Amino acid sequence: IIGNPSLNHRYRKGFYSLFKTLQQNLRDYQAIQRTWFLKGRQRIIPTYGKHCGTKLIGCLDYASGEILCSEKEHYDATSFLEFLVFVLEHYPVGKIVMILDNARNHHAKLIQPFLEENKGRLELVFLPPYSPNLNLIEGLWKWLKETVINNVFFSSVKKINLAVQSFLTWINEQREIVIDRLCVKM
Repeated sequence: IIGNPSLNHRYRKGFYSLFKTLQQNLRDYQAIQRTWFLKGRQRIIPTYGKHCGTKLIGCLDYASGEILCSEKEHYDATSFLEFLVFVLEHYPVGKIVMILDNARNHHAKLIQPFLEENKGRLELVFLPPYSPNLNLIEGLWKWLKETVINNVFFSSVKKINLAVQSFLTWINEQREIVIDRLCVKM
C-alpha cells in the first residue's frame, strides 16, 4: 500500500487479491477537454441540459489488471454492499483486500454485519483523507472519460452506458495495457 511499508509487507505475504475501489458519477451533460480544431472553427459539442446520469462502482485487481464494475442508479450504502457481494461471488476463494477512500458509504452501519461475517475473506483498508492520487482506479476513471465521454454528445443515458460497457469490455481484454497504465505506480 503506497505510503505504508508495514502494510505492504503484511499484504504481500498472504493476500490473493488486492483491489483499488472507487465509485464514479457519469453525467449526461457533456464534459469538455482540450481538443484540436481548425483555426477559426471552434468545435461545438451539443448538449440538452438535463442532469441525468449513471453511477459506476468499480475495482481494479492489482495483480491481474481485471476491472470489475457495476452500474447503479444511486450510490449509497446498499449499492456498496451489493457491490461487495458481487466481488466476493466473482472471487469465490482467497482473501480480498480493498483499498478505499473515506466515503461515508464505505463506513456505513449497514455494511458492518456483512464485514464482520466475511472478515476472513474481505478486509477494507482506507486511504488517508483527500488523497485520490493514491487510489489507482482514479486513473481508470480518467482514462474512461478521456476515451469515451469527453467531447462527445450522447443523446441518452442509455447510449452513455453502452459506450462505457464497450470500453470496460475492451480494457478487460487488454489486461497488460491496464497493468502498464494503472498499476505500475505501486
